[in-house]
Amino acid sequence: MQIGIDLGGTKIEGIALGVDGAELGRIRVPTPADDYDGTVRAIANVVAELEQAANDRGSVGIGTPGARSPATGLMKNANSTCLNGRPLREDLERTLDRPISMANDANCFALSEATDGAGADARVVFGVILGTGVGGGIVVDGRVLEGRNAIAGEWGHTPLPWPRDEERPGPACYCGRSGCLETFVSGPGIAAAYTAATGEACDAVEIARRAETGDPTAIATLDHAIDRLARGLATVVNVLDPDVIVLGGGLSNVVRIAEGIPRGWTQYVFSDRVDTPVRRAMHGDSSGVRGAAWLGGRARVRPPTAR
Repeated sequence: MQIGIDLGGTKIEGIALGVDGAELGRIRVPTPADDYDGTVRAIANVVAELEQAANDRGSVGIGTPGARSPATGLMKNANSTCLNGRPLREDLERTLDRPISMANDANCFALSEATDGAGADARVVFGVILGTGVGGGIVVDGRVLEGRNAIAGEWGHTPLPWPRDEERPGPACYCGRSGCLETFVSGPGIAAAYTAATGEACDAVEIARRAETGDPTAIATLDHAIDRLARGLATVVNVLDPDVIVLGGGLSNVVRIAEGIPRGWTQYVFSDRVDTPVRRAMHGDSSGVRGAAWLGGRARVRPPTAR
């Protein structure tokens, strides 16, 4: 049995999978707010409940916000800030009395889709999360590629490529910089653009709905976001040239976005043609927790290569 834990800012989801990927159990509980010790206990309780229900003991993989620093072993870059600077893996291994595997949530998403999802037929998969934030993960030959600094795939915190005058310097990002791709194409970024144009507060899902009904401002807002996504993913293709790009997160359900990216990136990709398919995630919202389970089972994170 393989247990996966998706540690989010508001909820902790656990799943138990058989070796064939069949779901054996699932639990979801609230994440203790700003409480590191409570979060560790909550994860342990979820694992215990899954094992009790299945009458089995399983491997454990954890998908986290942020990443574990290879330099210090401590968490970094987590928007759940109570995790930052803490030895999460070591504390969980001690609490659960077993080794665990851990990767950030975007890597787990990519691993899920590369294992038995929309990228299962591909050697190199770039998984994209489009939601409250913008994340990415890379899987090569069934293994997560973390990178030397454990930040491989973090395209959301690269600058918007080929910026136009009106896009400079760009909105401020929580990372301390301005103009990160995430500030333009995340759900809040799209909502902010619509509000700036109309004066009306409206979330990205509602903007997409209005675009489908012909709202010209909603259409223009989404089309600007699609162009920016196309520019951002064109740089991924130029650097990584993956076999497939898989879209996840709430915005991946917006058909206009998924279909618009391949039409928009041709002028930016350094090639005479672009054959890279863009697919929506097969496992939807379950991909993160399923990827964590695969991570803890037969899949393993590739360690940084020593110089």
